[in-house]
Amino acid sequence: MKAKICITLKPGLLDAQGKTIKTALEHLNFKGINDVRVGKYLEIELNNGTAAAAKKEVERMCHKLLANPIVETYRVEIAK
Repeated sequence: MKAKICITLKPGLLDAQGKTIKTALEHLNFKGINDVRVGKYLEIELNNGTAAAAKKEVERMCHKLLANPIVETYRVEIAK
């Protein structure tokens, strides 16, 4: 089973890296960019029995280590 995890800054928080990328894209003459947000994407291979158990375990991983719950939010998808 594979867990796909997307971690991003919470809405409303300044994304300095995203702002820098937006400015660079505009300097390269890319038009119409309203905002850029940068995050992390992880894939973890699991041997947990059920999708529900795997999701619960990965959410614990996110809360304890992978994401900073104060400033980040995360989404977990379990694929077989």
